[in-house]
Amino acid sequence: MTSPALPRTRRRAPTGALAALGLSSVMITTLGAPTASAATWPTANGSQAVSSTIQLSGTKDYGMKRLYGSGALGSDNQDEDQGPILELAAGTVLKNVIIGAPAADGIHCSGSCTLQNVWWEDVGEDAATFRGSSSSNVYTISGGGAKEASDKVFQFNGAGTLNVSNFAVKNFGTFVRSCGNCSTQYKRTINLNTIEATYKGSKLVGINTNYGDSATLRGITIVGDTSKKIIPCQKYIGNNSGKEPTTNGTNPDGTYCKYSTSDITYK
Repeated sequence: MTSPALPRTRRRAPTGALAALGLSSVMITTLGAPTASAATWPTANGSQAVSSTIQLSGTKDYGMKRLYGSGALGSDNQDEDQGPILELAAGTVLKNVIIGAPAADGIHCSGSCTLQNVWWEDVGEDAATFRGSSSSNVYTISGGGAKEASDKVFQFNGAGTLNVSNFAVKNFGTFVRSCGNCSTQYKRTINLNTIEATYKGSKLVGINTNYGDSATLRGITIVGDTSKKIIPCQKYIGNNSGKEPTTNGTNPDGTYCKYSTSDITYK
């Protein structure tokens, strides 16, 4: 599927921490109100086929290489039993990589992890799945982008806090989903800051109010959604029985969906 071109906006050259991350999209803060510039999707520095899941620990910098699935990881569908391209042990820092197509089930984090400047060109089942049973787990996504996700981009199955910042997403179902029907459920905290979401899309975040989830949205820019069809925060009544969860409203409330109209800009 061909995505619509993003509108041109004035950019500044990356400096400081952004330059260190090698980000190719720059998020500019003006008078304390973060806004997102149009993302420039990176060019791969070589490609590598992955036929079985790569296990990572420590820090791994791929230097903008593209990884894509082949063999058992090359089906490019929504099969719930697919393996990931990369599996990260707790504490792993992953930098500067492009997940190409086929993407299988993207990236799995077994516990706390950091993804810096990671890009998904065509999301498979999910872009990344976050696991781990400790409420102290922190999953950090800083920079990067994802597109062509027919369902979810980030699947939050474990416990703890997921922080996503300076990220671009386009043509997606749900950007971040707290698992609605996992056999083991947890309270989950989601923070989105300086996100550029380009229509088409369905929901930015989905949370389970009955498990005490919360989602905080700051500096969100939604591009091309003139009818405001993208739901910023969808509330659900989750379960642990595998059934489809029921919806529980969409309005900001200060407890579960934490944002105001000034936190979302439409372009």
